[in-house]
Amino acid sequence: MDVEFWSDVVCPYCGLMDHRLHTALERFEHGAEVRLVHRSFQLHPDLPREGVSQRQLLVEHGLPQAEHDVLRPLELLAQAEGLTPYHVLDRTLGPTDLAHELLAFATEQGRGAEIWTAMFRAHFGHARKLWTRAEVLDFAAEAGLDVDAAADALDSHRHRARVLADQAMAQRLGARGTPFLVLGGTHALAGAVSTDHLVSALQTAWTARRPAPLGVGDVCTPDGCAAPSA
Repeated sequence: MDVEFWSDVVCPYCGLMDHRLHTALERFEHGAEVRLVHRSFQLHPDLPREGVSQRQLLVEHGLPQAEHDVLRPLELLAQAEGLTPYHVLDRTLGPTDLAHELLAFATEQGRGAEIWTAMFRAHFGHARKLWTRAEVLDFAAEAGLDVDAAADALDSHRHRARVLADQAMAQRLGARGTPFLVLGGTHALAGAVSTDHLVSALQTAWTARRPAPLGVGDVCTPDGCAAPSA
């Protein structure tokens, strides 16, 4: 079963959900049979390439109270779940187009889920900037990716169409933001939910993959037909 996970590198709920999803898959009895598919959804493509502080962005959007009402509690929640440190306020945000293209390259190399998690930890754990070509390639080197091949992927923009297609797909499915998940191609989750909720949703989606048995009756097989029941 596929679990498709749309997120952005700068979305703090996405970093938390990445952690919760991996935990849920460890708890889910069929977790080894689930394929996690990361997909891109850019939240702030128009931010300046040099980036802007989270606090400045709150002021520009007229949401200074969100620091105390939403973001600081989110930091504490993430830390309580083992993500320590988790920088939501003391960080810079920027356009994530190049980061997403690198993530698509990593997926092509068979390291998608691993590198997505590493990038979330780099940004929220260490407040890393990942907006410029140099910043993204520095991260690629630290993550053990082939830097020359990664540079070629960024310079050719050969993964840009995939990044844009991911976002368009999510929007067709009704997503207005991140995180957004589709489980088994049939069940959608919009927004961050608890690990327990994820485990339950995985079970529901898994069960929906095959008809639930309603009883056992007489059948015909390649070896013949059973005698009718009394």
